[in-house]
Amino acid sequence: MTVDLKSPPAGVVPPGTGLDLERIRKDFPILERRVGDDRPLVYLDSAASSQKPRQVIDAMADYYANHHANVHRGVHALAEEATALYEGARDKVAAFINAPDRNEVIFTKNSSEALNLVASVLGWAGEPYGLGKGDRVVITQMEHHSNIVPWQLTTQRTGAELAWLGLTDDGRLDLSNLDEVIDEHTKVVSVVHVSNILGTINPLERIVRRAHDVGALVVVDASQSAPHLPLDVQALGADFVAFTGHKMLGPTGIGVLWGRAELLNELPPFLGGGEMVGVVTMEGSTYAPIPHKYEAGTMPIAEAVGLGAAVDYLTALGMENVARHEHEIVEYALERLGGVEGLRIIGSSDPEHHGAAISFILSVEGLGEVHPHDVGQVLDEQGIAVRVGQHCARPVCVRYGIPATTRASFSVYTTKAEIDALVDGLEQVKRFFGA
Repeated sequence: MTVDLKSPPAGVVPPGTGLDLERIRKDFPILERRVGDDRPLVYLDSAASSQKPRQVIDAMADYYANHHANVHRGVHALAEEATALYEGARDKVAAFINAPDRNEVIFTKNSSEALNLVASVLGWAGEPYGLGKGDRVVITQMEHHSNIVPWQLTTQRTGAELAWLGLTDDGRLDLSNLDEVIDEHTKVVSVVHVSNILGTINPLERIVRRAHDVGALVVVDASQSAPHLPLDVQALGADFVAFTGHKMLGPTGIGVLWGRAELLNELPPFLGGGEMVGVVTMEGSTYAPIPHKYEAGTMPIAEAVGLGAAVDYLTALGMENVARHEHEIVEYALERLGGVEGLRIIGSSDPEHHGAAISFILSVEGLGEVHPHDVGQVLDEQGIAVRVGQHCARPVCVRYGIPATTRASFSVYTTKAEIDALVDGLEQVKRFFGA
């Protein structure tokens, strides 16, 4: 049986009237689970990976049950259906981010691969975009490792210099020396939109303006903003934007790189093989037009279909409604966590500039700081799932002199009752360690 992929999520209510959380949560089968000692699951780890609505699960099952074939290759019915579903997902993503051209949407495995793609091809390119000795790449101390390591590899290979913007004591980017760090030698500025560890929403407009003033390209890691805020790549003004599917209600194994067509057309390919070619001879090859130039081999087809269904789901809810709901959750969480004795939030406590993740350290009187792994373990025994560790952002932990944090992160299905459960769970952590 073919499911109706266009069926809206149950939680849709008229625009501007908010979200019906009870109905939305019924779309996520896993939220009905009980874990540990038969406790209801409280999932507060959506920044690591969000849960999936049945619409996404059904779309992928339907693809494999009824439509699977390789794309862009066959002339039979299944190949054409699979190609239509795969390219339809591209259309949905393009509309979701307001891309001016669907061909500017490149599917990757995840945002890490998307960022590696950009760093690699800029390292291989010739003038005017290629990196070399005397050029500078600017990142920030707030980046996920996925937006640090690729630039380290490229600058080490090309001889370009790697520089970065630091952090203020309250978890924001230190822009006091912006004009000195992004100087006339800068050719690339790569910056995160929303921090995965601090939750800080960065002032991209000022950074993009300065970068473009000196002729630099701007790359934005939107992995923690695409699932939570309206994302308009044209309004953002960047040259490349990367994000991943599995944090925005979609499956793992699929990510997106959006880039300006002019750049994608001029830059060299990333990986070779499959349908990314034009003509291949034993002496050399020409390459397919974008987006296929950057999609080597058999792509994650079912995952793209699942991402398309996730985009349908979020679009039907309305990203303004999603952002409004999550802002209320963050505001409530900051207030409740701020009342927990011994808890220190790492980063800003201002909800106006805070995304859907909050990191903190918990101390117990007479004992001192409880290691986040111990906090996470005691919370897990109560059915509460949080992330502990350095969150693939070790330089942030080093900046604040902490070994790790406990992080609670939210999504469209998060309720205030779950925040209350977290606060109660933290009190249990304190009792467990003798407070």
